[in-house]
Amino acid sequence: MRILSGIMLPLLLMLAASLGPTFAAEIPAAEEARIEQLIQSIERLADARFIRNGRAHDAATAGYFLRRKWDSRRHLVRSAEDFITQVASGSSTTSQPYLIRFADGREVECGVYLRSELQRLAP
Repeated sequence: MRILSGIMLPLLLMLAASLGPTFAAEIPAAEEARIEQLIQSIERLADARFIRNGRAHDAATAGYFLRRKWDSRRHLVRSAEDFITQVASGSSTTSQPYLIRFADGREVECGVYLRSELQRLAP
């Protein structure tokens, strides 16, 4: 038992040290607010459909999905631009871009749409 604890403690310490960057400083409040505004901009698209992996979803479902994905990838997001790149542009499983299909049939990549929305937000 003593040998095991002598081996386990250094291993646990190395593991904890390697996780350090994963749990980096909190995202600045201003950036978190901008991300929430971006998600809300999608949720307000009542007549649009959010296309994810070939399936169409309503705006409320899109908002719910983006918040959940953001929660799971927070360690990668330090800014609204990171959110767009790491969370809201496309599928991490299929590499397909997310699309927004407007009522007139026009489709825009979600990342393109969100970057234009980001430019409209105050810095």
